[in-house]
Amino acid sequence: MQIEDLPKNLDACLDRVKAGDTVFLLDKDTPIAELRPLPAPLPTTRPYGRCAGHFVVPDDFDAPLPEDLLSEFESP
Repeated sequence: MQIEDLPKNLDACLDRVKAGDTVFLLDKDTPIAELRPLPAPLPTTRPYGRCAGHFVVPDDFDAPLPEDLLSEFESP
């Protein structure tokens, strides 16, 4: 579809995209953009504990940072 035709055909163009088509926008026969449907969202939430056993939280996870590293965050 030529870019100058988009304003008068926007509804029809979006109907095609909703139906699953990809619409290419052209400027003087040069492709400049494509309109395509977004992938469907995941149907459900991810289950809790899905990665159980894949990593271990170290015992010192919430220990204070070393002073030299902490100073890097606090210096201007």
